[in-house]
Amino acid sequence: MSSVLAVYDLLVYDVARMFMQKTSCKRGKATYFTFLVRQSFRVPEGPRSRTVCNVTNLPPHIRELIAQGLRGRELVDLESLELSEAQSFGGLAVLRKAWDDLGLDNILAAMATPRHAGLIKAMVFGRILFPSAKLALADHARGTLLAAACGLSQARETFDEDDLYAAMDEFNGRWVAMEKQLYAHGFSSGVSLVLYDLTSVYFEGKGPAGISRYGYSRDHRADRPQVLLAVATDSKGLPLHLEVLRGNRGDTTTLQGLLHTLRRRFGIREAVFVFDGGMSSKVNLEAIEALGLMYVTRCGAGVLEELLAELPSDQSPELWDRTGLMEIAKEGKRYVIAGGPWRQERDRQRRAARMTKAESELKRLAAVERKKVSAQKLASQVGRMLQRLKAHKYFNYAVDQKGRLQWSPRQDVIHAEAQRDGLYLLRTNAPAQQISDAGVVAHYKNLQEVEDAFCHLKDYLRVRPVFHYRPDRVRNHVRICFLAYWLSAKLGAQWRLKGQSVEVHNLLRQLQTIRLGRLEVKGQSLKIKVTRVPKDLNAILSKLGLLELFTQPPAWAPG
Repeated sequence: MSSVLAVYDLLVYDVARMFMQKTSCKRGKATYFTFLVRQSFRVPEGPRSRTVCNVTNLPPHIRELIAQGLRGRELVDLESLELSEAQSFGGLAVLRKAWDDLGLDNILAAMATPRHAGLIKAMVFGRILFPSAKLALADHARGTLLAAACGLSQARETFDEDDLYAAMDEFNGRWVAMEKQLYAHGFSSGVSLVLYDLTSVYFEGKGPAGISRYGYSRDHRADRPQVLLAVATDSKGLPLHLEVLRGNRGDTTTLQGLLHTLRRRFGIREAVFVFDGGMSSKVNLEAIEALGLMYVTRCGAGVLEELLAELPSDQSPELWDRTGLMEIAKEGKRYVIAGGPWRQERDRQRRAARMTKAESELKRLAAVERKKVSAQKLASQVGRMLQRLKAHKYFNYAVDQKGRLQWSPRQDVIHAEAQRDGLYLLRTNAPAQQISDAGVVAHYKNLQEVEDAFCHLKDYLRVRPVFHYRPDRVRNHVRICFLAYWLSAKLGAQWRLKGQSVEVHNLLRQLQTIRLGRLEVKGQSLKIKVTRVPKDLNAILSKLGLLELFTQPPAWAPG
């Protein structure tokens, strides 16, 4: 014990010049270690050192404490060490880096105040990490470094709902310029392929006057007023433009407005536009051709049946290989018939399922005992049921005067449809020299990217349900979601180039388990530490070049 006291006395005055020396001595087959506390000093002849004490007989953990003290480390009582706070920041760190790398602060530079820009940034990050209503953002931000990551005061920011709405209102009159900047940043060399599609978003309650209307609901909520979202993306799903339209607009009435917006706002003069059959009216196709643009769209089953009926017998669909393509020119129009074994089997199973369900319902209706039989009423009931199950064309049915229901499958219709299983018809005005048959099909299949965009916008980022009651705030709410998806899409594209196809939002939410902890001793802040990266994420982060974000506390974190 006296050795320890001697060391402590010297540490007080001369710790900077003391160190622990470990020496070894071999006697026979045994090796012996000696631990000495030594002091270095200088004399006219040069540097010297001397032994202060021998601590070999002390327990190893005591020797380690002495060694750490001699190195200048601060030693504290383990019982007095506390973790005062641990705030999630992993996903935020990645989003903050991506935001800075993409220079998105420049897009928000026109905001009235830096705090409004920070609140917009917080809502965008929140949409990706914990999508929720504006009122709930403060709750979700609790226990995270959301405020600090967005350049706001971590200690004072409350994310008050009124402040968030005021920040959203800053989009009014500024969004067009912002969208132009996003386009210039994301598509510096322009775009050659534009994918366009529509979806609907419903409201809880009446919705905002002017744009909230009852219409065809893709969400299967015909009982709710809605708006339409029109989204244009490039071939990789990166969004170019988003528009909020009245909920009762017909699909065919939306396309020409988009064409003029893209030409006027982004200067798109030469591109191939790809859209689904619901927008391929004669007027729209003529308008596209008048602008000197090319298009690829899908035609309805009726047009496909007409073309197939005109084919010679040796080209019957029964003889086709579903993996091949067939080009048909008719009245100066170019058509491409495509398909595939997977689509063929899908169509067969879908028809079989509809017929099975319909036949089950027919048997149920036929077995019902009725006190008073009305043949007309029962036939009407059967017709509505078959229409609902999309099986009306597959059955002949009749009700006799005694109220007995009889039916039979229409084998000719079923056989004719089976011949077309897996086939679909595309139309384009692009010459074969410019876009091959396979290219036409590939362009149309890219519409899946728009459907993925809608999936992100509506499900992952939770555009719906919408509770806003001002048209401008509905638009601004959707614009927040647009920015969130734009940022996610850019990150996803960068990660795919590095060989990682992980879902952006999934990885970011997993990274939120990484926290920044503050260690305190008796109320005094001692050190800020980053928790360990989960083992299952190490390899992914290493490939993405993101591990360095978690080697030390970020510079933007509060001290």
